[in-house]
Amino acid sequence: MADNMILEQYSNYLRCEKNASVNTISSYLRDLRQLSVYLIDQNCNGLEEASRAKLTDYLEQMKAEGKSASTCARCISSFRNFYGYLNANGYMEVNPAETLSSEKQEHKLPEILTNQEVELLLNQPKHSGAKGIRDSAMLELLYATGIRVSELVDLNVCDVDLKSGSIHCVSKNRERFLPMYPYAVSVLEEYLAKSRPELLTGGDSEALFLNINGERMSRQGFWKLLKSYQVKANIKKEITPQLLRHSFAAHLLENGADLRSVQKILGHSDISSTMFYKRLIGHPLRDVYRSTHPRA
Repeated sequence: MADNMILEQYSNYLRCEKNASVNTISSYLRDLRQLSVYLIDQNCNGLEEASRAKLTDYLEQMKAEGKSASTCARCISSFRNFYGYLNANGYMEVNPAETLSSEKQEHKLPEILTNQEVELLLNQPKHSGAKGIRDSAMLELLYATGIRVSELVDLNVCDVDLKSGSIHCVSKNRERFLPMYPYAVSVLEEYLAKSRPELLTGGDSEALFLNINGERMSRQGFWKLLKSYQVKANIKKEITPQLLRHSFAAHLLENGADLRSVQKILGHSDISSTMFYKRLIGHPLRDVYRSTHPRA
């Protein structure tokens, strides 16, 4: 079967049966298409002619090209799942990726923003126009609740309760009611009263955050505006929606929040995912201690 056809079937399987996210599907397919090109260059007819040796050679080539251990590990996961699917559905007798292993990855703690950097970033949007008020509302809401960027752009107007100062968020079949601090509520109220009606112009009447065409704001659109405000704030750290989420969780714990509460707010199914943020607490202090104490 042609690679394009089998990848289309696999994509449908991931979406309909595994309920995989759009990002996961996109990542898997990208890895597999790149593998397909490599195999064809190696005189194979496509993905179904992969062997463990071919996959190992491909991974060695990735390493020689300077690909990181995390990238190689992600590819192994992509291959293992894909060939497991082919094996289970009778396309291949064995899963050639089943016994592939990757080098142990070095797990580095991510950077988080300081309180001062957060304030600097959130103060960048100007409240002189519809776009500035919208951008301010999005940034404040993201840091107020710690939601994922996909959850942010998926919000509808009906998900906002200004009276109680909370939003209703549904993701991965779990729903959360998340509180907001007063300033985030006031900016969101200003956006709904002034900016959104101006941006709507007959567009998406349900979406909370709209672009200049009146359509639902996309993840890419929000990413671009976040980058522009990082530049304006002259913050050297690479600011992403995930970094704001990390910073939100770390700052809550730093100020005395308990792990279970933060777990519920973030929507983690396993508390071990939340415990990761404990490692970020006090990390800058440890660095200062180690670099200045005469016996450290």
